[in-house]
Amino acid sequence: MTTKNTVRDIALDALLEILEHDRYSHIVVGRTLDKFRYLSRQERAFLKRLIEGTVECRIQEDYVIGQFSAVKIKKMKPVIRTILRMSVYQLFHMDRVPDSAVCNEAVKLAMSRGFSGLRGFVNGVLRNIARKKETVIWPDRSVRYSMPQWILDRWDRDCGKEACAAMLKAFSEPSGMTVRVVEGLEPEQVIRSLKEDGAAVTELWPDRRILRLDGVDQPDMLRAFQEGKIRIQDLSSALQGYASGFKAGDTVIDVCGAPGGKAIHAAELVGPEGHVTVRDLSENKILLTEANIAQTGLSNLTAEVRDASRFAAEDEEACDVLICDLPCSGLGVIGRKPDIRYHASEEAIRDLAKLQRTILETVWKYVKHGGTLVYSTCTVTREENEDNRRWFLEHFPFEAVDITGRFGDSLKDATLKEGYVQLLPGAHPCDGFFIAVFRRI
Repeated sequence: MTTKNTVRDIALDALLEILEHDRYSHIVVGRTLDKFRYLSRQERAFLKRLIEGTVECRIQEDYVIGQFSAVKIKKMKPVIRTILRMSVYQLFHMDRVPDSAVCNEAVKLAMSRGFSGLRGFVNGVLRNIARKKETVIWPDRSVRYSMPQWILDRWDRDCGKEACAAMLKAFSEPSGMTVRVVEGLEPEQVIRSLKEDGAAVTELWPDRRILRLDGVDQPDMLRAFQEGKIRIQDLSSALQGYASGFKAGDTVIDVCGAPGGKAIHAAELVGPEGHVTVRDLSENKILLTEANIAQTGLSNLTAEVRDASRFAAEDEEACDVLICDLPCSGLGVIGRKPDIRYHASEEAIRDLAKLQRTILETVWKYVKHGGTLVYSTCTVTREENEDNRRWFLEHFPFEAVDITGRFGDSLKDATLKEGYVQLLPGAHPCDGFFIAVFRRI
């Protein structure tokens, strides 16, 4: 291990941010990996897994601690609570780490953070768990998969028990990193370069353009990324671009587009004779988007701060394609952002569905007659997806576009026949995602 900070020290700081101060896990993990670049690849992999795994399995960890501790977890000091959680994760999910090492390192962490008086408590709880962990039985699916019960009930109802089980399994497996080969480049040479740099490559799309990479935690260490030959983008997000039916020369507006992944893909597809404007609500989001655009070298793409819920008269009938990838509950990306399950709620889903409708009824006039509106979310709730699609068709001068042929034979999904697609983790090798395409009459 490194002499400057132990990896568990670094993980503890990150986990305190996420679990005790409600910071978003993917942001904290990215910032942490960037800050501690001097760690070896093995240490970085351990660090990433420990942070993300501890966040993901919080319900399970709390259940285990509750079985072996006389002190209620809510009554514990935040540092001690977090040390126990990350230690339980290691005991149950990281087989290569000896139980004795987990216990010893936890005691060291408690002492180094000024809790020497509680070292006996930490040691006793963890050694008792280590001795009896094989006897622990998960009482239900919620604990087994660390998924709030209300989400399980919703998925059972909306997607079916079989699909729910497949999603739980998919979310519990490593998600890897998904990249898209830049449009116009031959994938074969890019794939060869990625493999030479140590990435394990899985092809997710028939033309070899969408790739899953394992064994990589920082894309900027790859030559293909440094040379601008790949973009970080999930298969589901890339499919939205292909479903949109972009043509060379199209004018495109992306109304909620930070950090710019879908807009960048659109800019590649419409070519230099087309133009894409990407917008979002805050200046910080647009600054991040502009930084991402600058890395691509694309000149047909601009970013600006704009509130999508406020009508812009100058944009009326101004675009050929309007991208509406709207704020949503994010239940489809739990595999990459595990803390979403703890922030979501039924009330938030209802509020987000209303916000989506507010934005749609504001921006639809931006589409030219005969033009296209693409509605998408990264969630799997009926209110935000099918219900809003049906509502939009009932209230505005648009017709559904049959997008079946735009995916080739890659997606065997019955919903394609109805003019939209709901991608489900487990059924498809990607995030949970909803895509519907409409043509203005």
